[in-house]
Amino acid sequence: MPTIERARVEDVPSIVALLADDPLGAGRETPDDLDPYVRAFAVIDADPHQHLVVARRDGRVVGTLQLTVLPGLSRTATTRAQVEAVRVGRDERGRGLGRELLEWAEREARERGCALLQLTTDASREDAHRFYERLGYVGSHLGFKKPLS
Repeated sequence: MPTIERARVEDVPSIVALLADDPLGAGRETPDDLDPYVRAFAVIDADPHQHLVVARRDGRVVGTLQLTVLPGLSRTATTRAQVEAVRVGRDERGRGLGRELLEWAEREARERGCALLQLTTDASREDAHRFYERLGYVGSHLGFKKPLS
């Protein structure tokens, strides 16, 4: 059974490899240049509202996700949590690790007083949509993105 724990800077290469190991990530990640990822890790790691975790099996990083706690005024000042960058290693897919990571995120969000757990997923990831729906997520909103660079 894998363990889920806070990511360390030495995990950055493994996390980036997971992010790059799919059709979308292959075109947007740069695993040959880790400097921007290490800088981003330092910012994430210093922010108490950010929780970047890895799943380890036999010492190897086999999964990751980032949980962000978002205090807000809407919904009667509801604090929510946002899940981002859920990735499971190729050899681990279909073995329940994705479910374990999201169950961890839900427990963590509840412990931090969040009343809502939300995530976004690329519109082209139809398998991911079915997976999230099986876990009780509802496609209740339409998301928009605007590149700034």
